[in-house]
Amino acid sequence: MTTLAVMNRLLLTSLFLLSLAGSACASPALQEAVRMYALREAATAAGGQQSRIDVVVGDLDPRLQLAPCARTEVFLPAGARFWGRSAAGVRCLEGATWSITLPVTVRVFGPALVATRPLAAGAAVQPDDVRTEEVEWTREPQGVVATAAQLDQRVLARPIASGQPIALNALRAPQAVGQGEPVRVIGRGNGFSVTADGTALASATAGQPVRVRTDSGKILTGTARPGRVVEVQF
Repeated sequence: MTTLAVMNRLLLTSLFLLSLAGSACASPALQEAVRMYALREAATAAGGQQSRIDVVVGDLDPRLQLAPCARTEVFLPAGARFWGRSAAGVRCLEGATWSITLPVTVRVFGPALVATRPLAAGAAVQPDDVRTEEVEWTREPQGVVATAAQLDQRVLARPIASGQPIALNALRAPQAVGQGEPVRVIGRGNGFSVTADGTALASATAGQPVRVRTDSGKILTGTARPGRVVEVQF
């Protein structure tokens, strides 16, 4: 049985015990149901990669007086995510109409690439620039780089200190053309193509739209391609 399948079975058991308690004021049963739900969702967010997950569920406010409930449901509130500090909702589906929110802290740990030396912004990360260590993925909003494949065709958007994990949001596609740089304009139409020299009016990564001024003074909008090429469709 897979880890996710085990989590699903434990989650159903937790929800069943919570329903037997007759009231969501049975805080331990409620917290366990929320914990198992958060574990399952965090495992999915981790993409099935080798990791360990710690979940801490906050206490139910003791001042709450909730009506008995025959069946409950744990859910993820709109805009929330089980990654770092988050929240889980619990609502009654049968016997009452209440809905509450509990604070949840999810920490995901796993192998990640860590800088072996200071890395400059704009640089492509080389194999000897990094080593693999276990780190907390949830320290970064979008996670961290776990495999070398995630570095392909990417450069650093900001400096990385020695010993620091490389965050996924610290990577960007390399610049294909720079503002003011000479470019080769390739125009393509139905059964024909033309080429001309021009100047990029803005910087762009491969695949982004960019405006260029041809040597004849005409301004065109095309798609930036690697090698200072701008492709224009007619």
